[in-house]
Amino acid sequence: MIDKLEFLITVASEKSFSRAAELCGVTQPTLSAGIKQLEDSLGVLLVNRSSRFHGLTAEGERVLEWAKRIVGDARAMRQEVRTLREGLSGQLRIAVIPTAEGIVSALTTPYREKHPHVRFKVISASSAEVMGMLDNLEIDAGVTYLDNDPLGRVRTVPLCSERYRLLTTAGNPLGDRDRVTWTEVGKIDLCLLTPDMQNRRIVDRLIGPDVAPILESNSVILLYDHVKSGRWATIMPEKLAKTMGTEPPLRSIPIVEPEVGHEIGLVAPLRDPVIPLVGALVAEAKALAESGRLAD
Repeated sequence: MIDKLEFLITVASEKSFSRAAELCGVTQPTLSAGIKQLEDSLGVLLVNRSSRFHGLTAEGERVLEWAKRIVGDARAMRQEVRTLREGLSGQLRIAVIPTAEGIVSALTTPYREKHPHVRFKVISASSAEVMGMLDNLEIDAGVTYLDNDPLGRVRTVPLCSERYRLLTTAGNPLGDRDRVTWTEVGKIDLCLLTPDMQNRRIVDRLIGPDVAPILESNSVILLYDHVKSGRWATIMPEKLAKTMGTEPPLRSIPIVEPEVGHEIGLVAPLRDPVIPLVGALVAEAKALAESGRLAD
């Protein structure tokens, strides 16, 4: 039964039988037969389909919610039994918004020291993708904004406040200033993250949605590299700018009027009992928050 529920979760996430089968490691006929067996056992149609996936039925949507809960609990049970036998081990999957990538090592490094048999898979994703992957059981935890978009039923641990800097060079417009306003920043040429990123939506509200960047990218490394060339400017969280480096000729200039901060933190499934790998990560996040190391 569990494998068939996993089939349903993956099909709903991928919206494709072929991609779902590939991810589940089975043939497409095997996946389709598994979902059909699930439908037969429940006595309802779960998937609207012909030769293609056309969405879930109303009953399918409800079963999907139960499937996520049951599969999540089954995985937690298996991991807890393995932990009792072998200690904490396995892979911890984390998705992180690009602007928070500079703080992840503050979680993973002490975690690794305490639990040397744990491996990490850390991917960069938009805030919406982080929450979607968490809901679909594709990741174990995420690092994202806590105070902007609704998060739903998740466990949260606040870590730090994201504050913003104009990253530029001394020879560029505003590059000789000690501080700048959002209005001033909105009048110069900028390279920014793409509109699907929540950081970009925050910036748009502050400089105005009609400001058109001269370059957009979903990579903060690409933005940083352009600024470092000496002819570009971007808006970057203070901690990320420090992580990437602000040695001359780069300048990291505080943006004021208004001074804005948005809360960044860990999000994890609200499940009891907690998956051991995730429970250890939550404990590490709480210790990091209490230490105040990210407040500098």
